Amino acid sequence: MTPDLSRAELRRYGRQMLLPEFEAHQQRLSAARVLVVGAGGLGCPVIAYLAGAGVAELRIADSDTVALSNLHRQTLYTQADVGRSKAGVAAARAQAVNPFVRVRALPELTEDNAPEFMVGTDLVIDATDNFAARYLIHDQCRAAGLPWVWGAASALEGMVSVFGPRWGLREVFPTPGGAESCAEVGVAGPLTGVVGSVMAMEALKVLSDHPDTLSGQLWTYDALSARVRIVRLREPISSQT
Repeated sequence: MTPDLSRAELRRYGRQMLLPEFEAHQQRLSAARVLVVGAGGLGCPVIAYLAGAGVAELRIADSDTVALSNLHRQTLYTQADVGRSKAGVAAARAQAVNPFVRVRALPELTEDNAPEFMVGTDLVIDATDNFAARYLIHDQCRAAGLPWVWGAASALEGMVSVFGPRWGLREVFPTPGGAESCAEVGVAGPLTGVVGSVMAMEALKVLSDHPDTLSGQLWTYDALSARVRIVRLREPISSQT
């Protein structure tokens, strides 16, 4: 039992708590503080599912505004939101999903404000769409000693991993890849939902201290063939010496 949860919370999370993997960890989830960087195609499902799962606090960092071209994949937004702050709208929608969750909208993550944003944070979600932001998150999470869930989606392919002290984005991708912008290569809307949902699931496992996460592994998905592969990452050289 979880006596510190209210009756309303027990009813709200009841289906989730029927799962043996989460029954004993709802209190842990309900005390967790998560920083989501990026409120776009990947951030939208992550935000919605973590709010639904009942994390204590969601901090949403994004300086972008909603565009008409976002609406086929960024499901927290509507036509009426075009031109509005993504972080602000996403925060309001997450709060509407679950009033028990504290939600904060933050500006763009930068090298200057990252340490402040990460204070009191238990987990960071990298839902950004460019390597400059991803490498910044890598460096700041490493400096703060925080785990982070990373995902990427473009065209018809997506990837997810869980990073920490042993594996990080700089170990997996030492140099930036090729064209990655959805404006350049396009993206299938449902792909971002699949990848974002996997990221949300990994976040819940990390926050619940579940041993079976994608740490040390790279999950890949081909939307056209529906083929999933999990690649085991090679031990970083620094860990071998």
